[in-house]
Formats: sequence, C-alpha cells, structure tokens
Amino acid sequence: MATTTPAPPTQAGGHTSGAAPMTHRQIMEALSGLLLGMFVAILSSTIVSNALPQIITDLGGGQSAYTWVVTAALLSMTATTPLWGKLADLFSKKLLVQVALVIYVAGSVVAGLSQNTGMLIACRVVQGIGVGGLTALSQIILAAMIAPRERGRYSGYLGATFAVATVGGPLLGGVITDTDWLGWRWCFYVGVPFALIALLVLQKTLKLPVVKRKVKVDWTGAFVISAAVSLLLIWVTFAGDKYDWMSWQTAAMVGGSVFLGALFVFVESKAAEPIIPLRLFRNRTITLASLASLFVGVAMFAGTVFFSQYFQLARNESPTMSGVLTIPMIAGLFVSSTVSGMVITKTGKWKAWLVSGGALTAGGLGLLGTIRYDTEYWHIALFMGVMGLGLGMMMQNLVLCTQNQVAPADLGSASSVVTFFRSLGGAIGVSALGAVLANRVTHYVQDGMTALGPKAAGMGNGGSGGGIPDMDKLPAPIRTVMEDAYGHGVADVFLYSAPFALLAFLVTLFIKEVALKSSSAPKADAAPATPEEPTAAVAAAATTATVTTAPVPAATVTTAPETTGLTISGTVRTAEGTDLPGATLTLISLGGQQLGRSVVGSEGRYAFDAPAAGSYVLIASADGFQPQASTVVVNDGPLAHDVLLTGTSGLTGSVTAAESGAPVDGAMVVITDVRGEVLATGKSGADGGFVFGELVPGAVTVAVTAAGYRPQALPVEIGGQGVTGLDVALAAGAVVQGTVRAGLDHRPLADARVTLVDAAGNVKASATTDTDGAYAFADLDAGEYTLIATGYPPAAGRLTVTGAGVDGHDIELAHPGE
Repeated sequence: MATTTPAPPTQAGGHTSGAAPMTHRQIMEALSGLLLGMFVAILSSTIVSNALPQIITDLGGGQSAYTWVVTAALLSMTATTPLWGKLADLFSKKLLVQVALVIYVAGSVVAGLSQNTGMLIACRVVQGIGVGGLTALSQIILAAMIAPRERGRYSGYLGATFAVATVGGPLLGGVITDTDWLGWRWCFYVGVPFALIALLVLQKTLKLPVVKRKVKVDWTGAFVISAAVSLLLIWVTFAGDKYDWMSWQTAAMVGGSVFLGALFVFVESKAAEPIIPLRLFRNRTITLASLASLFVGVAMFAGTVFFSQYFQLARNESPTMSGVLTIPMIAGLFVSSTVSGMVITKTGKWKAWLVSGGALTAGGLGLLGTIRYDTEYWHIALFMGVMGLGLGMMMQNLVLCTQNQVAPADLGSASSVVTFFRSLGGAIGVSALGAVLANRVTHYVQDGMTALGPKAAGMGNGGSGGGIPDMDKLPAPIRTVMEDAYGHGVADVFLYSAPFALLAFLVTLFIKEVALKSSSAPKADAAPATPEEPTAAVAAAATTATVTTAPVPAATVTTAPETTGLTISGTVRTAEGTDLPGATLTLISLGGQQLGRSVVGSEGRYAFDAPAAGSYVLIASADGFQPQASTVVVNDGPLAHDVLLTGTSGLTGSVTAAESGAPVDGAMVVITDVRGEVLATGKSGADGGFVFGELVPGAVTVAVTAAGYRPQALPVEIGGQGVTGLDVALAAGAVVQGTVRAGLDHRPLADARVTLVDAAGNVKASATTDTDGAYAFADLDAGEYTLIATGYPPAAGRLTVTGAGVDGHDIELAHPGE
C-alpha cells in the first residue's frame, strides 16, 4: 500500500463545528427566507415614510407625533436588539426569527386599524420588536452559516435586499396612499403576505443546529437598558417644546438616563448570561465599530425619514413621486454595498471601504445641508447619491468586521451590539432632529410671515408650530413661505447630521484591520505577548477562543512550572457532546516553545497555568479525531476555553483496469471538498490499493488518474466513523500523436487543423499543430477512427486505436504534382 499525506482541511461554509461546508445552492436556499424576512423588516419602516404626512394629517397629529411614529419603532427595535442577539446564542435561531415574523404580523395588522396617533405609535412599538428580531437575526444566521471571507459576497445580497426594500417601500407606500380605494392603512397590511411567505420558506429551507444548554435570560438588563433609552428619547423629543433645554425636567431625565445606564453596566457585570457581555468591549474593533455605528445611525435614518417631508412639503410632490425622487440615494447604496461585498470577498480587506464610506457620508450630508425648496433637482440627486454610496460602504461592513473578531458562542451578542448602537443612533437622531426640524420650521415661518407684512406675521405667530400643513389649501404667498421653511428646515437637519458622519469617519480611522479569514472561526483583536508569529502549520488550523472571567476547576494533570492565577481550563468534547478522556492538550508560545501539557481526566476537563497575560496557541489531539490548534488570549484573569474535536474517518480502496481487472500501480488519487479545495493526495501501490486516514466526515470528490487510462471523478460520502471503501475501475485511454508535414521537403506544418472522427461520424476531438507540426489526442477508446488534416489540401485516413498506450501517426500533406 502506498502512504498518503492529507492536506490541511479548509472549512468554508457552515459555521457549525464538524459539519460539512454548505454549498452555494444550500446557502442561497437558506438565505431565501432570510432575505424575505429582511425585506419585510425594511419595508415596514420605509413604506410609511412617504405616507406619514397624510397619515398624521388624517389622525390629527403634529410634528411631534410624526417623529414618534418613526421613533417608537426605532426605540423598541433598539431596546430589543441585544435581547434578540442574546437569545440567538441560547435558543434556536430558526424559531426566534419565526417568532419575530409573527410579532411583526400582529403589530402590522393592528396598526392598520389605528384610530389615533397614540394607537398607531403603540402598534409601531410592537412592529419594532419584530423588526429588531428580523434585522439582528438575519446578520447572526448569515454569520452562523458562512465564513467571514465568504460573508462579504452574501452580505451583498442583504445590501441589495435592503436597497430594493428601501426604494420599493416609499414607492409602494406612495402609490397605496395616492390610490383612493386603498388608502394609507394598506401600507401596514401589504407586508403581511411577505412575512407569511418568509415564515413558510424559513420552515422549509433553514436548517441550523439547535443549542441545547441551560439558559438564564438577563431580563433585568433588558428592562434597564430599555428604560434608559426610552427616558433619553422622551427628553430629546420634548426638550425645547414642552420645556426648555436647560430646565429641571432636563436635569431629571438626563440624570435618570445616566443613572439607569450605570445601573445597566452594574447588572451586566453580575449577570450569569448578560444581554451585552461587557468583555466584548475589551476588543478595540468591537468598541470602535459600535461607536461608528451609533454615528452612522443618525445619518442613515435622517435620510430615510426627512426626505419625504422635504419632497412633499417643500417641493409639493405626491407621495409616489417622493419615493421616485429618492432613487439616487438608494442606487448609490445598492451599488456600493454590492460592489464592496464582492471586492471584500476576493481580497479579505475591508477598512478602506469603511473609511471611504465615512468620508462620502459626511460629504453628502454636508452638501445636502445647502439645499433649499427651489434647488435644482440634479444637484439634490448628486448629493443623495454621494450619501448613499457612503452608507452602503459602512452599514454591512461594520457588522462584518465585528463578526470577524469573536468566537461562535458570542456571534449573536456581538452582531446585535453593533446593530443596537446603529438603531440607538437612529432613534436618538430622529427624535433630536425631529425636534430641531419643528423648531427651525417655526422660526423660518415666522421670519417669512414677518417679511410679508403685519397681517401675515400675526398668522405666522398664531399657527406655525401646530400640525403638518396641507399645502394645497394655503394661499400662494403663505404656501411659498411654508415651502421655503420646510426646505430650509430639512437642510438644517442634514447639516446637523454631517458632524456625526464625520465622527464615524474619524472613528473608522482607528479600527485595526484584521483580514477576513476563510474559516468561520474568528481571530481576537488582541496584541500578541511576543512579536513572533505562529508557525504555518499552526496558523493553518488556528481558531480563536473567547475570554471569560469565570474560573473553572482544574484538571488532573498540569505541567505549568508555577501558579500565576491565569488559568486556562475547560472541557474537551466530541461533536455529539460526549467527553473525551485521554485527549492531550499542549500549550505553546507564539514562537513555538512548549509551556505546558495536560491530559484530560475522566471528568473531561483540562487546565494549565499561563506564565503571563498574552496570546498562546493551544493544541488538542485525541486518537481517531481531527487535531485542532487555536489561539487563546489571556488577559488579567482565568480563561475558560472549551474544545470541540471532530471525529476523523478513513477512505480505502483499489484501482484496477476495467478491461482486465488487473491492479493499476502508481495511479494518482486526489480528494477534494465541495469547494474544490484539495484535502489529500496519494498514489496506489503495486496491488492497486490506496489508504487515507484522518478525513473529516462529509461529501468529497475522489479523482483518479493514471497513464494510459481515462481519468475518473466520483462523489463519495465519508462516514462519521470507521473506514469508507471505494473501488475504482479505470477504462483504458489511448493517446494518438504525430506530426503533420507538407511539401517536397517534408517540412513540419504549423497551424494545421487536425480532426478526429469516430466510426459513427461524431467529432471526438480537434487540435491545431504547433510550430513543430506536432499534434496529440488523449483519453481515446479503442476503435476505428478517421483522421482529417487541413492547412494544405485536406487529407483523410483511417486509424485503428488499440485502447492503450501511445499510437504514432504522421500525416503528409501536399498539393497535386508535388
């Protein structure tokens, strides 16, 4: 038997340890329901944007109600996003996303029945809870299925869905509002069928492993963070209207928010299962990405919420046209999110996109701050396009760079943290900017009325700050004043948003770029203890541990020279969850020096004492299992790191000749995974046999080639245990080669066309001779063929192929008389 050396396996698709990578088709099937759910989530927030002026007018609300219809959904989405993320780490992600869809459907149906703004705002809270789950879980499930390096490609699909829903929502909402027999209430009903379809598609296509462990949800943390955010938004909304910015109400509300925020930090530090693990913020990338998302949220929601008021109130466009006119912004977002996703997938580099996106967003908002009610539309379209390009580069990629930094166990929490801060920024931004808009519009209306004369000034002072005006019912001079006021006021909103986008740009400059990897296990953003890098063999299989502060009892064997209190400990289990007594673990420095060795005891635990804080490599191995190397980062306390080893299987078989059954010596056997990556190579022995060990269970392709035989490629399912057998019979494949010559001097003829035709008249192969006049055909069956050569007057001849070896056949071409 020949010996074989398996190549290091690469994991690319599924995130679950030990599972075979998912094919592109499987991923797209699973994503179909997610994309529908994401479409519903975005549609719910954008479809009402162009209908809001009509909705608020019909329900008798003012600018404050207008703002709160948007803010209420953002608030509940913001407050519940971390909770959804934490639940995703504890429960079935599939069940949770279906629950989110049901909540959304219930909120939408009741919202369509609203009789006043209070009822509508309450229903929007329910909608926001469902939408928070859909947006957070879409990112989390995407990350659970796909490796970071490949995730950019599929994030582009999410970006495209976001763009379609964002541009389609206002258009659809405008058309529904402008249609008399439908009306604005159908803006809430129209998303229900999509949600129900998404529910059914997810049930059929989404297959993720269910986490089975004891859970304890941090309900106290969820309540405190919701109260802190709610109180802050209530203050921002009413400050400057119901009471002065500098007043006892401001002091009470701001002080209360700060107190609740501090209480939340305290609760999270003590919670067994914190809703936002505070240790995540030890990672600089997560901290900075969260801060950038906070500022990006202000810019993103400012564009989607206030453009409808600008086009309908400042330019007197219909709800439908209001949606059409925002297409440049959506087109920019669509192009940049899709292109950046594809490029990031190819290069693994993402920071340049974040930095460029921050600059474009800040520039676009600054330019939009110069518009007025009579600004030429092509200027506005250009400014919107610039802002859209910037937002598309930042939104998905901030989540992507965060997911690249954490272990699978914290994937939901980390993803939802970034989404939480983006939603928080949007909620605060919409509330604050809505208050700013109401204040600035009142100011500009009073100025405009004063300019018209004393009588008009009295009208301005008496009614400028009330509800949303119906422009068609105003006299022409006053209508112009109102249009100018709303045009100038919305421009001020964009101008005040620009500094936040500039802050996002500055923050992204300090994010450390860690190239996306081809496996779904991320790498920690921590400085190594020594300047050395891991060896290539270790780096090829390295995954990253998540630091926790809970001490774990030590194992039976520890070889660390002294006790430092920096214990690395945990369990070693199989993919089925059973302990692996006898597994061996070795701790080495990044420079390759052995620091400790531990053998897992009967209770399935191990322990080391790390010599100091820093980064180390932990190698785990057990008989019959795939060895694993992972980078562990020790800070100022004990580190809990559980190891999951995947069982290995073998493949054995033989290669024989199909005609005679004789063994084929020296046949090359190559095993590849579903992505085409080579897992192992070897040659058959004198008896035709081959053996491979330590293969990861799953679907593979086995290709066999040998001189004088036709190659074969066979699909094989490697079993979870034991050895899989495979016998390959190779059909003989002959080679026909020769030289085409021409003329009296029998010189080699270049660029002659040689065609091989079988006995049935079918063209089997064709070739063009090189400068030496040579041609060749391989992998031919035995039989009768016709060989035709052209270049001079054509010539044809009969050829018999024996089915094995090499047949030589030279061809002479000549003009008549030569």
